[in-house]
Amino acid sequence: MTETSPPAAPEEIHRFPCDQCGADYRFDPQASALICGHCGHSEQISNGPWGGGALRELDFDTAIAEALPAAEIEVTRVSTCTNCAAQVEFDPETHAAECPFCATPVVTDTGTSRHIKPKGVLPFITDERAAHEAMTLWLGKLWFAPNGLKEYARKGRRMQGIYVPYWTFDAQTKTRYTGQRGTVYYETETRMVDGKPEMRQVAKVRWTPAAGRVARFFDDVLVLAARSLPKRYTEALEPWDLSALEPYQPQYLAGFRAEAYTVELQEGRKEARAKMDRVIERDVRFDIGGDRQRITTLATDVSDVSFKHILLPVWLAAYKYRGKTYRFVVNGQSGRVQGERPWSVWKIATATVLALTVAAIIGYIAAQQ
Repeated sequence: MTETSPPAAPEEIHRFPCDQCGADYRFDPQASALICGHCGHSEQISNGPWGGGALRELDFDTAIAEALPAAEIEVTRVSTCTNCAAQVEFDPETHAAECPFCATPVVTDTGTSRHIKPKGVLPFITDERAAHEAMTLWLGKLWFAPNGLKEYARKGRRMQGIYVPYWTFDAQTKTRYTGQRGTVYYETETRMVDGKPEMRQVAKVRWTPAAGRVARFFDDVLVLAARSLPKRYTEALEPWDLSALEPYQPQYLAGFRAEAYTVELQEGRKEARAKMDRVIERDVRFDIGGDRQRITTLATDVSDVSFKHILLPVWLAAYKYRGKTYRFVVNGQSGRVQGERPWSVWKIATATVLALTVAAIIGYIAAQQ
């Protein structure tokens, strides 16, 4: 196994000098404050000089028309990984680093990204030590993982704190539908079994026409705005308590990395609409009622679509085993763990041999008896 670790002390893009000694602050999840790693001085963000604005939505149509106010747009320096296509922010003085998502060495360039500024951020609650403990516990349950993998966890390699981009969408929907309501009833039928009549109850469905309207306001439909992590990982990290979102302030990112979004707004809305449609279909079936439902037509009017760009906290560890990259991710709010691992061929083979041996012994004993 080739163990990988983050680059040696790269400077973070979000740097805030300590009021006392001038060294860099770092956001401390346990203290929920900025802590100076040099002198230990702390600064509460809420009482600091920065102050966050209101956490409000932006109009979708205005954004698509590229008519958002200049204050809603920012330009940052990003590096694009050639392996997983992640776009991660780096400060101007960092020229070589390692992609935190796949452990691939990257050379930072002078490329910039113009994008919609985050509106909200969910600050880290779980610190690196707690995230590492959660990952180690999760690894301990993997019976068929190579021993080298568990050794990697025991050595306490550093985890990267990453803010992952998401879109949230709000919308008002009104849906007209037609369909059928099915009512189950039973009839008695007689059939011959071994030359004798046998009666049984057979379920049948009586269908009647149905039509109506349903309405629902969708609030904060969550859509991942990046492709660097597989969705099966990010979905497994849910749920997120979005009620804890704070108005975006870059001080929350002090000491952490932030990934730029690569799923554009229109694409994100399509995915959000698909999620809405599944909920609307469930609402329609409930409105039709009965024992079973058939939906013939659905016509949904969507209005008042708004959105916001938010950042959610994830602890990430990437390592390489036999030429392939594997990753662990930990929800920085709840501590929920997800990841991938190689299978130990030797452990599986040993377990198979043991199982066959036990089966043979049991078979032998049974034959003797």
